[in-house]
Amino acid sequence: MSNQNQATQNFVPIRDIRDGVVILKNGQMNKVLLASSINFALKSSDEQAAILHNFQGFLNTLDFSLQIYVQSRRLDIQPYLQLMQSREEEQYNDLMRIQLREYMKFVETFVKEVDIMSKNFFVVVPYTPIDTNLKSNLSGLLGRKADRSIDKQSFAEHRVQLEQRLAVVEQGLNRLGVRTMPLNDDELVELYYHIFNPEDVTGAAPTI
Repeated sequence: MSNQNQATQNFVPIRDIRDGVVILKNGQMNKVLLASSINFALKSSDEQAAILHNFQGFLNTLDFSLQIYVQSRRLDIQPYLQLMQSREEEQYNDLMRIQLREYMKFVETFVKEVDIMSKNFFVVVPYTPIDTNLKSNLSGLLGRKADRSIDKQSFAEHRVQLEQRLAVVEQGLNRLGVRTMPLNDDELVELYYHIFNPEDVTGAAPTI
């Protein structure tokens, strides 16, 4: 591994991703939820007030912090165009084939002229083990940078606490009409890859 790659990795706070959990170098463990959106603008004033009130109540019930991350990515329409092409080949009606072909050309041209972005909403639920937090604070007082590893037994024990927090967040968001889905290892790797490589914003995101 080159010195440049090692220097780059020093800025990445992630130590490991396993069993749907992101483990940071300071010992903090994170679960990430993909959350659906609510079309707030189309709601009536009473519905908007109820959503805000319920969301405030949800936040007040939490005794830990949350992070909400909004990711904008350029929409990849190639899978959709391939689907339309397969539909065209299945058509026996010449007029329908022509209309599908013109529609695909329109969509492809439109996307080239206008950047179509998709937005995904993520909720990061953290848990920092108490012993790790104390050691990190002590290292900070001594001028050393904390880099804590977690063994399998500690990981399993702390994951129970993290899952309990996750359940509270999922239930609270579901009551607001927001559907959630925990990200698996592959989806977490893809998410953090795009976070640390913002110039690469294409590709398919996980869906609920």
